[in-house]
Amino acid sequence: MVLRAGADGPGRTGAEAPAGAGRALPCALWLIPVPDLGGVARHVLDVVRTGLPGWRLVVLCPEGPLAEALRALGAPVLTGPVSPADGAARATAEERRVLQRLRPDVLHTHLAFADLTGAAAVVGLRSGRGRRIRLVSTEHGISGVRGYFQAGRPQAAAKTALHRGRLRRTDAVIAVSDSTRQQILAQWGGGARVVVIRNEVAPPATPPQPRPGLRVLSLARLAPEKRIDQLLRAMALVIAEHPEATVTIAGTGPLESALRDLARELCIADHVRFPGHVEAAAALAEHDVVAQLSVWENLSYTLLDAAAHGLGVVATDVGGNREIVPERCLVPAEDHEGVARVIVQQGMDLASRPERGGAGDPARMCAGLTRIYEGVAG
Repeated sequence: MVLRAGADGPGRTGAEAPAGAGRALPCALWLIPVPDLGGVARHVLDVVRTGLPGWRLVVLCPEGPLAEALRALGAPVLTGPVSPADGAARATAEERRVLQRLRPDVLHTHLAFADLTGAAAVVGLRSGRGRRIRLVSTEHGISGVRGYFQAGRPQAAAKTALHRGRLRRTDAVIAVSDSTRQQILAQWGGGARVVVIRNEVAPPATPPQPRPGLRVLSLARLAPEKRIDQLLRAMALVIAEHPEATVTIAGTGPLESALRDLARELCIADHVRFPGHVEAAAALAEHDVVAQLSVWENLSYTLLDAAAHGLGVVATDVGGNREIVPERCLVPAEDHEGVARVIVQQGMDLASRPERGGAGDPARMCAGLTRIYEGVAG
């Protein structure tokens, strides 16, 4: 376990102090098994920036960009071997050591690996207040397309059995959308209370003035489940009618070379950019439409951000997408003509774009989290 300076100043994070040692606020330890700045890291950073009313938040994660971003915000952060790369046995042992030292009131796990190892690590442990440490889990990534994200049926069945078992030891489960809640109940059954607390994002400090245009943006890993090849095929139809149209394929991944080849085959390479990783807010400000034709999404931060910035949205009708954008934005990925039609409509007709208010309010999200903690911790 590596301790870093955070909100309590150099040399001491506040996470080091035994619970109850002069600490007025109850403590929630967030277990995040990934080091990078992805969707879950975005959620963590938004909550840290907003704060959990009446609670102290400490984050345990692997060393990496997320830990660095948390330190920059002055947040108490612990780093250690708690990622899938470290293996379940080592991660569980490290998590148990941290729990025994910190003695938080709540352990809040995020992502499947942490859900399973955290449930094992917390067994039999008590908080600084002498009560059983409560276990809360947020489900960010359960897929409604069964077997798509597993290596095979036996592996999927084994993971399902593990999740059903750990839910019986979990005090509350948070789903990020109604769709996510439905999938939890359908795939893993009961055993814990499942409450919906949606991801919510703040509008930009200076909201950009929307304008018509066909500058299309994809913000996604270049992987099969994002179906960016279908977007390029639809863009070929858009460009044939609107030669000023462009598309930016931001991100990296295993399909980058194949997607570049496809752009050349479709004779649209001059209209397509592959900039790699980009700063999302800056990219959103420079485009008119966000396209996301994923196989599955739970509650996409990309779509929330697009709506908050006043951009048009083209997305597949999967997971929680229809909880963010209206039906007129949703279209099957394989319907290239339909995708092209919605891109043009969302780009050129400002009235057809999603309402900005649908992106929500992070303070409301954080208030919902504290209600869960108070309900389970008493």
